[in-house]
Amino acid sequence: MPPILQYGFRPFFLLGALHAGLAVPLWLWLYRAGVAPPGPFDGMQWHAHEMLFGYLAAVIAGFVLTAVPNWTGRLPLSGWPLAGLVMLWLLGRVACVAVGNLWLAAALDLLFPVALAAAVWREVIAGRNWRNAPVAAILSLFAAASAAQHGEALAFLPQGLGIRIGLGAGMVLIALIGGRVVPSFTRNWLAKQGQTALPASFGLIDKAALAATGAGVLAWIVAPEVPGTGILLVLAGMLLLVRLAQWRGAATWREPIVLVLHAGYGWLGLGVTLLGISALWPGVPANAALHALTAGAIGTMTLAVMTRASLGHTGRTIRADGWTVGIYLLVSAGGLLRVAAPFAGGGYMGVLVAGGMLWSAAFVLFVLRYGPMLLSRRATA
Repeated sequence: MPPILQYGFRPFFLLGALHAGLAVPLWLWLYRAGVAPPGPFDGMQWHAHEMLFGYLAAVIAGFVLTAVPNWTGRLPLSGWPLAGLVMLWLLGRVACVAVGNLWLAAALDLLFPVALAAAVWREVIAGRNWRNAPVAAILSLFAAASAAQHGEALAFLPQGLGIRIGLGAGMVLIALIGGRVVPSFTRNWLAKQGQTALPASFGLIDKAALAATGAGVLAWIVAPEVPGTGILLVLAGMLLLVRLAQWRGAATWREPIVLVLHAGYGWLGLGVTLLGISALWPGVPANAALHALTAGAIGTMTLAVMTRASLGHTGRTIRADGWTVGIYLLVSAGGLLRVAAPFAGGGYMGVLVAGGMLWSAAFVLFVLRYGPMLLSRRATA
């Protein structure tokens, strides 16, 4: 089979990055022109849907389909079955931008998340890998969230529910999976440097952070503007940042491909905290918090995982070159500007466009640098 269909990370990382690099400039043009796409959503809803259920869903698919064989000891999804899953993802992207019939667009778009969740559940059950059943459950929740947003378009559900469920699932997934990979990769790198002060092992702070995040996210989905929700989210954000502080991120400053993992988790803690503050104080716009979670946490953490996995799984040295450092700087700068835009007053549009273009440039650079690796066979020594 061609290399692109050997592992899930290859097509989904490449197509997801290409989608992110093109969709944001398209949305900025739609926003400035006041034009809505012909699909089931208006411009703002389409932008939010594609960030979560287009881009993030592709990266999650690439990561999970590559990790599942390690979790279960079974063969990876590859060849024609993988190609079929990719085609379902592409079909969903076309449906959401071009299919005006609401029922047909929903049916076409939901094929991919339902098929992905089913594929992962099959592997978890067949491999009796119950430890990772929560990941399969979150994928099922993600599919339900996409269905909920289509239900909003059909006037069955209140506006915003689907995005809150989808983003909440993404937040929990980053808290959960990030809590595994960040300290693990940091520990490995520090040990190779001969250092004895290593990230703290999983303990009480980790349990409290995950429990508070789950409770805060659930409260935000159900009652986003209630003061109690804000208090829960601020507590969760603070605990996530305390958890991060135990992982010795500052000691990895010489290796950007490790340091960026800490930056991504830091964005998560900051975003959750801002989300809580916005529920308590109207002067802090929820828009800033949402983009700290999306452009910041999701953008940074996914690129951190994509660059690392692409290098490692194609047989290359896991080290950030100048291109990769540029990717990290661009996504961070874009995220910062996007969070700052609501506070820019009359300069809002300029800051918004600058942030969006820098953020998208990070993904275009990923396609240029990592696309050839993803399309070619594994490197040999």
